[in-house]
Amino acid sequence: MSSERYLWADWPAPDGVKALVTSRNGGVSEAGFSSFNLGLYSGDDQESVRANRQLLQQDLDLTSSPLWLKQVHGIDVADTDVDGQEAEADASVSRKPGLACAVLTADCLPVLFCNQEGTVVAAAHAGWKGLVAGVLEATVRSMNVPADTIIAWFGPAISQHHFEIGPEVREQFLAEDMNCSEAFIPGKGDRWFADLYSLARRRLNRLGVSHVYGGEFCSYDQSDLFYSYRRDGKESGRMASLIWLEA
Repeated sequence: MSSERYLWADWPAPDGVKALVTSRNGGVSEAGFSSFNLGLYSGDDQESVRANRQLLQQDLDLTSSPLWLKQVHGIDVADTDVDGQEAEADASVSRKPGLACAVLTADCLPVLFCNQEGTVVAAAHAGWKGLVAGVLEATVRSMNVPADTIIAWFGPAISQHHFEIGPEVREQFLAEDMNCSEAFIPGKGDRWFADLYSLARRRLNRLGVSHVYGGEFCSYDQSDLFYSYRRDGKESGRMASLIWLEA
């Protein structure tokens, strides 16, 4: 397995739970997509992306392809046991060993979940639209275990000092949680800078999920490791964050 391709989650998950995020390195994509792009509809050559996905599956010794989603910034949660490839959802849950949940990101926040018993795992794609709509809440509900037994890990997302938003975005968060104002710092004029990590952590804590790890990355700053749509525009590839129960 190529170590340059993967960053393993650093969290106290139980034995048998495997979780990682891919880097942008060690694949076959070229030009701005160099090189381990896993986003099939990112504008990259699709054969290159399929080759990268095959490398991923071989490296991780998965019994089948991860459940790749058609992500739409919503709150639907797919089930690896019943949903086929390209399910329109922004999260997935798995209870069957060898069936991996996967989400693609390039600035949005990937959140991986497991329970302390190691019987269920989940992955969520949480950009600001998904966060405010409730994708994390929907994912936790889909796991169907007590919230205080859930462990979460934050993969790489855009950091606050690069994530500029308009006042209408901030107002949507404040409408649901007036105390989340600490997750925003003023920019120029009416603009603000939002902290996706802080907003996600608050929402999980409100659900009763207090065991939350990760959050030390910046997809925008760490260009040697990660793709960033805000930094690279249309030639941005996608990282994958995956979690599965070991077969």
